[in-house]
Amino acid sequence: MVSHKFFSFSLSIGLVAMSFLATTPISSAELEEIEQRGKLIVAVKDNLRPLGFRGEDGNLQGLEIDIARHLAEELLGEPDAVVLQPVTNLDRLNVVLNGKVDLTIARVSFTESRARLVDLSEYYYLDGTGLVTKDASITELENVATRKIAVIKDSSTIPVVKDALPSSKLVGVDSYEEALSLLEKGGADAFAADKTVLAGWVQEYPQYRLLSARLSGEALCVVIPKGLQYTRLHRKVNEAIARWQAEGWLAERAAAWGLP
Repeated sequence: MVSHKFFSFSLSIGLVAMSFLATTPISSAELEEIEQRGKLIVAVKDNLRPLGFRGEDGNLQGLEIDIARHLAEELLGEPDAVVLQPVTNLDRLNVVLNGKVDLTIARVSFTESRARLVDLSEYYYLDGTGLVTKDASITELENVATRKIAVIKDSSTIPVVKDALPSSKLVGVDSYEEALSLLEKGGADAFAADKTVLAGWVQEYPQYRLLSARLSGEALCVVIPKGLQYTRLHRKVNEAIARWQAEGWLAERAAAWGLP
């Protein structure tokens, strides 16, 4: 005869297990499944020059596209064995959590809160806050110490600039287009944002210059599903990135795309 205590304990364990299964996201394919499929599915940006964007021919290109293709070559032997899935900023983690892609390579920086949801690889590029200007008198940070600097409203750039340049005057804008208009009209002397974004800015508007100074550091990482079943995939990705760093391939590709 099953005791009442044992039954209650078993029922409690079962309810906990059911609750866990109901709240656990669908797992992405582990490495063996990727190998059997013959395709690596990667979420990327398609509107963020020079990391991931569409060229004049409509094809995806950029540093992160190169990384996705190189990973496909590492894992499957062919750089074309990859499906590139454009993704919005809001969905960069969700598509991994929901099993819609194997990896995300879409300007995701390491944060503790993200690391609680997904695994993040070794960094492939060190981003951070930078400044662009077309004012010839501005060549280094001290030249903008008391000047007007445009920033996107409510962005994480604001506290970084306040800390680095406490005497500067920040002017909030709602978009990059508004920042450009403000700079062109003389309403600001410089614009602060992520250096990867600003590298694309100066490629599109060559009258502007990206200052060499970096006000903060943000490690850009590959997003990998969390779980023991993905240990081999995580290890393979990290080993590849470490080797590309050591061999200089990542630095060469970053320079080729105009990244500082």
